[in-house]
Amino acid sequence: MTPRSDARPARAIVSDVRPRVEDGRYDAKTVVGDAVEVSADAFADGHDLLRVEIHYRKVGARGWRTEPMSALVNDRWVGSFTPSDCGRYEFNVTARIDYFASWARDLTVRIGAGQDVSIELLVGAELVRPAANRAKRADHNRLATVADDLTAGQVPSPDQLADESLAALVARHSGGTPTTSPTYRVRAERVRARFSTWYELFPRSTSPRRGQHGTFADVTKRLGYLDELGIDVLYLPPIHPIGTTARKGRNGATKAKSADIGSPWAIGLPAGGHTAIHPQLGALSDLSELIDAAAGRGIEIALDLAFQCSPDHPWVTEHPEWFKHRPDGSIRYAENPPKRYEDIYPIDFETDNWRELWEALRDVVKFWIGHGIKVFRVDNPHTKAFGFWEWLIPTIQADDGDVIFLAEAFTRPRVMQWLAKIGFTQSYTYFTWRTAKWELEQYLAELTTTDVADYFRPNFWPNTPDILTEQLQHGNRQTFMTRALLAGTLAASYGVYGPVFELCVRAPRSEGSEEYLDSEKYQLGQLDLSDKVSIAPFLRQLNTIRHQQAALQHNATLAFHYVDNDQLMVYSKTAAGVAASDADRSAVLVIANLDSTHAQSGWVDLDLGKLGISPADPYVVHDLLNDAHYEWKGSRNFVILDPATRPGHIFRIEPGTSGATEPARAASPAKKKARR
Repeated sequence: MTPRSDARPARAIVSDVRPRVEDGRYDAKTVVGDAVEVSADAFADGHDLLRVEIHYRKVGARGWRTEPMSALVNDRWVGSFTPSDCGRYEFNVTARIDYFASWARDLTVRIGAGQDVSIELLVGAELVRPAANRAKRADHNRLATVADDLTAGQVPSPDQLADESLAALVARHSGGTPTTSPTYRVRAERVRARFSTWYELFPRSTSPRRGQHGTFADVTKRLGYLDELGIDVLYLPPIHPIGTTARKGRNGATKAKSADIGSPWAIGLPAGGHTAIHPQLGALSDLSELIDAAAGRGIEIALDLAFQCSPDHPWVTEHPEWFKHRPDGSIRYAENPPKRYEDIYPIDFETDNWRELWEALRDVVKFWIGHGIKVFRVDNPHTKAFGFWEWLIPTIQADDGDVIFLAEAFTRPRVMQWLAKIGFTQSYTYFTWRTAKWELEQYLAELTTTDVADYFRPNFWPNTPDILTEQLQHGNRQTFMTRALLAGTLAASYGVYGPVFELCVRAPRSEGSEEYLDSEKYQLGQLDLSDKVSIAPFLRQLNTIRHQQAALQHNATLAFHYVDNDQLMVYSKTAAGVAASDADRSAVLVIANLDSTHAQSGWVDLDLGKLGISPADPYVVHDLLNDAHYEWKGSRNFVILDPATRPGHIFRIEPGTSGATEPARAASPAKKKARR
């Protein structure tokens, strides 16, 4: 067969570049300041050495930047680059035969064997001279000097032969075309996309007067409490006018009484829809005051993005073509047979007028961005067209890269993952129902060690207004603390629906139901924040630790360790690759008791290499929950945990001995906020 091109084929092969999402169709995810680890297979025929590099740039930039890659095993190479600001970055991997490094390696062996290398020096000069001719200024001078020395028969020293900077310089100016992989993309977002503590709150339940509808002003007054808890994102369910047609009553009753206030997710009255505010909550100016007051405490307000309408929504009369109609001409309400939601009309994303519809929904998002909202929790995105989200999210982020979208999609794994691939910043997960040690470890391994980690950012929630799990229903106060401990240390982002969570509310609407009794979805739910059952002090402590310890602010280094008791979980995180901050960068080791009723004990066998600990050196584990210090040595150590005392340990790994370690004091909430 005759070659089809006059160009000589390159010898190097590059394949299986990571991260890549759907072979480059979608962006992988990172945040500004975090190292993006790139890996690839790279190899060639024969025994010559390769030079493998990452080339990257922000999309739209003119020049490419280069970072070297290092060989691992079996022809796998790894390197990294670090985005400096928000936006999309593109990168590829190049590989070429490194003739100079191969020559230097062989020359070192020849010299060691006592062979005559005079001809080999001339071979080296022939490799360096063309590179010197292509280079300019300082590079030219250095390379020309090396070429002259080799031509003159001067044998390089071992240090010169091992000088990577010289080999890189020769390669940079050697010419020739390397083998280049396809180009892939990564979206860099702000740090809150990776690390955040969420709290869901119904504004209408915040009035200090029982039975009175709460307002934005009441929420503003509660910010001090939320600040003490260490909340980053305060998520508000829909704040819009609530329809009256087929309004749901208390506990979801299909027949509402005159005093019933309805579900916030039944959005819209003739006076306004998705850009209007429920009049009993206040005015737009009151919301602005809340947003500003929250920002002053380091808290962002997130709004629910629920693209559905009550039968009274203005769109129903203005754009009936945006809804599905039954043969009798009536609009089809929402159903999940046998459940029926007559108070909600789903939007028809297959309408012939889809362009007009999509633009109207985009304008809703832009309206709230214009009023200071940069975080959205999206209700049931899996029931809307994938193509819509694939268009909307990049469109919004092209104008404002700070906008965050959380996908509330408790659905099939592939659907959840696809939503993340097409742009959602964070995603709800199955953590809510994962309770056994084996299933938690298996699930976290999927989220952190497979290619899912390239695009899927988990946000762990122990409860939501829709989900009161069986474990919480039949648990106790310690159960709630354990679930918070797991959520807040296994995942960099987690949230709770409060104040029912911290007050350990666990009464279901009926046996076998995950619905709360007297759910806030249908009525006011005013609770006493000062109730002694509250685990707010524990949440405050947990969130303070999360903000102090950089290792807990990402998921990439999560590692599980062996313990001979299935009621105990042991795992660690380190701060490798996390954007620099003033947070403590020590390794963190967590030991959790999954039994909220009985004390559990066991022998822990740590993988010391993952913690950066030498087997020969003693070390201190400093429990950040109670400021206790324990001196350990080696991998095997004994632990015992009584849930009546604490749900677990959060150990900071410290070098030295306990006698040389001063007890550390937890930072005050005010100091913690200053470090966000």
